[in-house]
Amino acid sequence: MNRFFGLMTSAWLVALLAIVQPLAAQKKDEKKAPEIPPRKGTSETIKLFNGKNLDGWEGYQDLWSVKEGVIVARNDKPLKFSTYLFTKRNFSDFRLIFAAKLVESEMHSGVALWGKKFVPKEAKDAAKEKAKHTYQGHLVMFPSDWGLFDLYRRAGGINPPKEIRQVAIKAGKQHDWNDMEILAQGNRIRLAVGGKEVLDWRDPEPEKIAEGPIALQLHSNSIPQEIHFKGLEVTTFPKEDRLITVK
Repeated sequence: MNRFFGLMTSAWLVALLAIVQPLAAQKKDEKKAPEIPPRKGTSETIKLFNGKNLDGWEGYQDLWSVKEGVIVARNDKPLKFSTYLFTKRNFSDFRLIFAAKLVESEMHSGVALWGKKFVPKEAKDAAKEKAKHTYQGHLVMFPSDWGLFDLYRRAGGINPPKEIRQVAIKAGKQHDWNDMEILAQGNRIRLAVGGKEVLDWRDPEPEKIAEGPIALQLHSNSIPQEIHFKGLEVTTFPKEDRLITVK
C-alpha cells in the first residue's frame, strides 16, 4: 500500500512540474515594455468625419454608409474576413475622441491603429471575399470583448488580463452609445470609456509600431450585424499627456 501511495505521489509531482515549469519559463521570457516617449510633431485637431459623407475614408461602399450624421457599418450576408473603413491619412501619436454603438449582433468592433492595409494569405479571391480592406496592426476592441488584439501578428497575445478588461466591461454599454477616447503615444495606448480610464498599456515590442491609418472595424460574422460611429475627432501629437475626457 505504501508503495502504491509512493507511486501516486511521484506521478502527481511529475504532473505538477509539467504545469509549473512551462509557466515559470513563460514568465521568465516575458518582456518588460520599454517606456518610449511621445513622438514630436505638429499638433492639430481634425474632424475625421464631416457628418455628411465618407470623404477622407476608404472601404467597401456596400458595407459602410452615412445615415443621419452617423457612420453605419452593416453586413446582411456572411462576412468571411473582418473589414475596415480606413482614413486616407496616416497617424502615429494621436488622441481620438469618438462614440460607437453596437446595434445588431453581439460581435465586437474596434478601432485599428499603428498598422497597414493587409490582405490575409487565407483569402483565395480578395475581391470576391471582400478581403482587400483588412488590417494588420493593433486593435482596441469594444464593446463585447473589451481589450486589445494584434491583428495578423501576435493575435490575443497582447490582450490584458481578464480583471483589467473587466473594468471596461463595467464602464461600457453593450447596445448603447459608448463615449470613448483613445490616446496613442510612443508605445503606449490608453483608453477611456464614459469618462473613466479603463486601459493603460505599453507595447513590449515597439518595433511593431508604425505610422498608419486609423480604421474602424466591421468584424467577420456569419450573421447580420450593425455598428454605428460618430464624433471621430483626432488631435495629432497632443500636447497634453493625459486622457482629457476622464472626469
